[in-house]
Amino acid sequence: MRSIQVNKILSILLFTSLCGGSVFSQTGGQAIYSFLDIPVPARTASLGGNLIGVKDDDINLSYQNPALLNKGMNNQMSLSYINYIADVNFAYVAYAHTFDKIGHFAMGMQDIGYGKFKEANELGEVTGTFKANDYNFSLAYAYDLDSNFTYGVTVKTIYSKYYQYSSLGNAIDAGLTYHNPEKLFTVSMVLKNFGYQWKTYSGNVREPLPFDFQFGISKKVPKAPFRLILAYESLNQWDLTYTDPNNPDPTEDPFTHLPIKKNRYKVAGDKLMRHVVLATELVLTKNFNIRLGYNYKRQREMMLPDKKGFAGFSLGVGLKVSKFNFSYAYAKYHVAGNSHHITITTNLSSFTKEKKD
Repeated sequence: MRSIQVNKILSILLFTSLCGGSVFSQTGGQAIYSFLDIPVPARTASLGGNLIGVKDDDINLSYQNPALLNKGMNNQMSLSYINYIADVNFAYVAYAHTFDKIGHFAMGMQDIGYGKFKEANELGEVTGTFKANDYNFSLAYAYDLDSNFTYGVTVKTIYSKYYQYSSLGNAIDAGLTYHNPEKLFTVSMVLKNFGYQWKTYSGNVREPLPFDFQFGISKKVPKAPFRLILAYESLNQWDLTYTDPNNPDPTEDPFTHLPIKKNRYKVAGDKLMRHVVLATELVLTKNFNIRLGYNYKRQREMMLPDKKGFAGFSLGVGLKVSKFNFSYAYAKYHVAGNSHHITITTNLSSFTKEKKD
């Protein structure tokens, strides 16, 4: 028993040391394949965009954290459609299967379509049309170390095609999850999008991928119909704030010309909250639940200076009808933009007729 506990601790320390090593950090706009950070399944989108710390039998959880794969997802299939900002459309399909004594597997395919564009010459004459798409083909594997600990790895093959320009790359997600079903508690760590661009768009300098290190936790309140969810993103970079060089914050009072002093606690609190995603899932019945999420960083980056609105907030519902689970999410990004997510999940085994003795 003692050796098992030691192995658990060593696994966690090894995982943490690898993730906390010398790796580059990224912020929005500084990495390619940024679509990998967009939440796709409706359940994830409705809960603030990060769901790495919740473990149940929903195959869609493995999209962000391969260590959430389990035997309850065996033979599940999921289809998702996302109407994103500016008429960008996502499609995602996933399938999971468990092999006894080997582990849990899932494969997925993601297609992001940016629409059809007109091709014109220097005189403005339309000469044709072209499309722009991103593709992500993933294969995930997870193994149960014991009844509580699971580790998982996802290998992604990414292909991007914009007109005459294309790019090819690979990325790896690695996750470790601790789940205690008796205490209704889950905690996870995930290293995301550690990879390499094999083929560049222009044939010149290779660009970095959107690497991220995340921590997630959830707790189902006993005898209460809700689950509390917290995620901490971008552990590899503390300061996620951005200052527009064309519109910098004022450094002195325009009337007194005295320097403007910022409250260091307020500044530190803002930097801390930019890593945090908060959410709750109201499990009203076995077949129906309501989901609410709040992403502080999204709100701070997308709100208008004089109007916060509901940027950063998201909501959704989950409904089970017969053999199908339906999920819908609405996520607010900006006063002029939002996204709609629809996911349908089913277990293919439920369609197989039981053999009569």
